[in-house]
Amino acid sequence: MLKEERFQLILTQLGQDQKVHLTDLSHVLKVSEDTVRRDIKELADQGLLKSVRGGAVPHSPGPHRFKDRVEYGNDQKQIIANKALRFLKDGQVAIFDGGTSAMLIAQALPKDIQLTVVTNSFPIASILEEHEKVEVLFAGGRLLKNSFVTIGNETIQYFRKFRADICFSGICSIHPELGVTGPDYEESEVKRAMVESSREIIALSTLEKLGTAEAYYVCPTNQLTTIITDQPDNLDAFEIYKVMGIKMV
Repeated sequence: MLKEERFQLILTQLGQDQKVHLTDLSHVLKVSEDTVRRDIKELADQGLLKSVRGGAVPHSPGPHRFKDRVEYGNDQKQIIANKALRFLKDGQVAIFDGGTSAMLIAQALPKDIQLTVVTNSFPIASILEEHEKVEVLFAGGRLLKNSFVTIGNETIQYFRKFRADICFSGICSIHPELGVTGPDYEESEVKRAMVESSREIIALSTLEKLGTAEAYYVCPTNQLTTIITDQPDNLDAFEIYKVMGIKMV
């Protein structure tokens, strides 16, 4: 079997099962595990999958730059934002990260709700500037231009000053075993500080991001209290998260 044929079979299997194992692929492709490992590394170098111990999982689909993400999957993210509103109550301190789903929540906030919002997102701070009853606390730091958020030690230390009631985190990747991950190291470090500073952690994730992984670790999946998706809450794919004690919405 040619290398290109092996690549296609690996990617096809990955698309069907959301994971592949070296041993299984070795039998199917009739090559050694070392050959499969080299194939997976080459595919990972091309950005087509995420190599993990013993095999591979998919990368999160969709663009990573904020400007590209704004229009990507907007209908699904609007469903997520509308579901998220039910978790907000007067008097809460809420952390909003720089995700586009979190931005849609900010846009949809009722005019009479009274909140304190802590964020490192320039777009969200701008949206909430005109909301009379929402106090906005902005985390300073260095600008990550791809995402229009602040990052760095100053940003991390700012979030550590809070014990927020709730954190809305736009998630790039959630995997039952590999945890919550992201594509940028410094932004993932900030997200970790947000999670550690919040009582309730709500992940905002389209269905396609579940079972995927990126390079930089944020937190274990079971640290999430809720995952809000664009789908009904009774899908079979959600059972593994429900077993962890995570509420699926």
